[in-house]
Amino acid sequence: MPFDYQQDFHTVDFRQHPEYYRVGKGEQGVLLVQPYKGEILPHWRFRTPAVARESADTIYALFEAYLQANDFVGADMARKFLQMGFTRARRYANHKGGKKYAGPVPDDKKGQSGSHGRAELPRSPEDPEKAKAAAIFKRKWDEAKQHPDYLRQRAEFEARYGK
Repeated sequence: MPFDYQQDFHTVDFRQHPEYYRVGKGEQGVLLVQPYKGEILPHWRFRTPAVARESADTIYALFEAYLQANDFVGADMARKFLQMGFTRARRYANHKGGKKYAGPVPDDKKGQSGSHGRAELPRSPEDPEKAKAAAIFKRKWDEAKQHPDYLRQRAEFEARYGK
């Protein structure tokens, strides 16, 4: 099932109600699903390679702790934050200031990723520091998405609650 953006993310505790969670595609819901957003977001940084390394290591440790607790939703959210560390650092590596698309996000698309019909802005010369930060997150993201316990828990979650 696709990620449901119509849910009441302000009141649902996804730790208490994992049945409402959907993995979705990519980073869908990464800044919506509580209490995980609140637990992981304070550690998410990519300004420099050193900051990115500390951030990715901390988020990966949270990922492992969620797996240890058999909390797939938490593990998947940590995986999404690692992915978002990669994608956002790459965006800043490619676009000075991080702005990728021309114009504002349409009101009905806020909180969702994508161009939403907007033109992509020209790329800047690559920022090597942000590229290094992106590579750090990419390694941890790859490690997370191939982790045997993550794969097992994801299969169990999807068998129980759907994709």
